[in-house]
This record gives sequence, structure tokens and C-alpha cells, in this order.
Amino acid sequence: MQFGIIGSGSWATALAKILTDNNNHIYWWIRNDETISYLQQRRHNPHYLHNARFDNSKMQLSSNLNYIIEQSDVLVVAVPSAYIHSVFSTLNTDVFGQRKIVSAIKGLLPGTNQLFNEYLQQQFNTRLEDYFAIVGPCHAEEVAAEKLSYLTFSGVDEAAAKVIAGHFNNEYLNTIVNHDIMGVQYASVLKNIYALGAGIAHGLEYGDNFLSVYIANAASEMVRFVRKMRIDEDGTGLNYAASAYLGDLLVTCYSLYSRNRMFGNMIGKGYSVKAAQLELNMVAEGYNASRSIYRAATAMNIDIPIAATIYNILWEHVPASSGFEHIETLLV
Repeated sequence: MQFGIIGSGSWATALAKILTDNNNHIYWWIRNDETISYLQQRRHNPHYLHNARFDNSKMQLSSNLNYIIEQSDVLVVAVPSAYIHSVFSTLNTDVFGQRKIVSAIKGLLPGTNQLFNEYLQQQFNTRLEDYFAIVGPCHAEEVAAEKLSYLTFSGVDEAAAKVIAGHFNNEYLNTIVNHDIMGVQYASVLKNIYALGAGIAHGLEYGDNFLSVYIANAASEMVRFVRKMRIDEDGTGLNYAASAYLGDLLVTCYSLYSRNRMFGNMIGKGYSVKAAQLELNMVAEGYNASRSIYRAATAMNIDIPIAATIYNILWEHVPASSGFEHIETLLV
């Protein structure tokens, strides 16, 4: 099984490390030729996870996306959701064929408010049976440091998901498989929004007691949304307290590695959105996701008042302090 990786950020780099550590040969698409040259010479990404070292004999790098796709049986896509349209816009509609596509994207596509599988089906006529999603809790920095982490591989074809997951499993990464392909993706989107809110709360100097109540209520709201978006009839066997749901929410809200928490912390301290973006110098998926989820929830008539308040703070210029005074009234 030949793996291709699309993207060169911290998460793409971490996934490349996992696969090559497991003696998989990878084809890695990186947009910038200078980054490719640096990685080939120095054996680490010049921009992300400097302590993740690579064996050049286990990978082939290219800025030609069509070439990477042609060489791969399984494509792992790990670019920010905001850049999906620009990355895939030049591809032919039949380019993916029967290849397996693994999404490591943690956001909805801006403008269309679609999950990545919905975009692929619309633009490239891909099958849901060939689509899988990777969700945490799993920070790239801890993967690079080889600290024990967990990844859930979700797909309607659980047998295929298990085979793909087997290529990632090793001494520092445990893999889990489930079939809730829509639910885990929406949970992954929502946890970034709630983590951004957790950062705002920290910036506003709320304490741990408040934050624990906030996260508990966010978890309940997330489950309510996910249940509405589920594609199976009864959700048999799903455990919303599992790592793909509650676990990922907790680590993203609490961890100092969480870029969404960092972004929110700056907003809570009084930074403008633009100033926080410049200071962070990385994509905080929760920012764009807050607007996409708000629109999706409105269209589906799903009540998500915490996420809606985060949207109002970020997009409708509601002061962070006023927004959280409102959130205080929602918590139980």
C-alpha cells in the first residue's frame, strides 16, 4: 500500500513521521520547492516540528500534485480547510479513481460549509466508501516527541479503515476504528470552536472552575449537534465519551499546544482577530469553522448557543466580555 501525503504543515509532517517510522514509503506533496530542497538536504521540515527527522530513502517529495496522486493508493490530505479549493482546483474530475482518501482536515470548507467528503463527492464523484477521517486527541508536537498518542480512523468501511490504521500503529501511537464518519468530522470541527472559546475565557481571566463547567456544557452541545448529523439510523456502539469526541475536545481546550486555545486567549486579552492571526502565524481552524458551523446549524435548526456566541464574538464584533457574560447564563 503506497501512501501519499498532501500538505506540509505540522500535522502533515507528524503523519509523515508516523508512516516513515513504520517503514512505509511515502510520496509527499509540498507546494514550495525551497521547502522540498531544505527537507531533502537537512532531513527535517524548516517550518514545523524541527525535531522530526526523516530518512530520505523512505520518501519522495514533489510539488506536482498529479504525480503524487498517481503514485499513491491512499492519499492523506492534511491542509487547512481554507486552502482546499486552491489546492484541488486544477485537478481533473476523474483524478482520484478508486483511491482511498484519508482526511486529516479539521474544518469545514469556507463558503460552502461542506465537509471534505461532501466536496470530493460533488467535484470529483468520489464514493463515501473510499473516504476516511483521522481524528485525535493527538497534537503534532507530541507525535514528534514520540509521546504516546491515540488516533481514531473512521469510515463506513470499517474493515478498510482497520487496514489503513494498521500502517500508523506503533509504540508511540495507538489506533482506534469507528464507523461514525460524519459525526467524528463534525466533532473535530466543533472542538476547535469550543477550544477557541476556552482560550477566550482564559484571556478574560476566568478560572479552572468555570472552564470545567464550560467544557462540560460544550461537550453536551457538541453531542447534540453530532447526533443530528449522523448518517446511520441509531448510532449503535458509539460512545461519545470516547477519545474521538470528548477526548479530542478536552485536549484542544486545555493543551498549551492548542493553536485554537492560543488564538482565543489573545482575543480574550483584547487582540483584534487580525492581530491575533498575525501573532499566531498559524491557521486556527476554529475561526473560520465558527462561521461555517453557525450557518450549518441555522440551516438545520440545531441549537448550539455556546458555539453561536463564539461566532458572534469573532464575526459580529460582540465584545468577548459581553459574550461570556451571556455564556455564563447558559451553563448548568
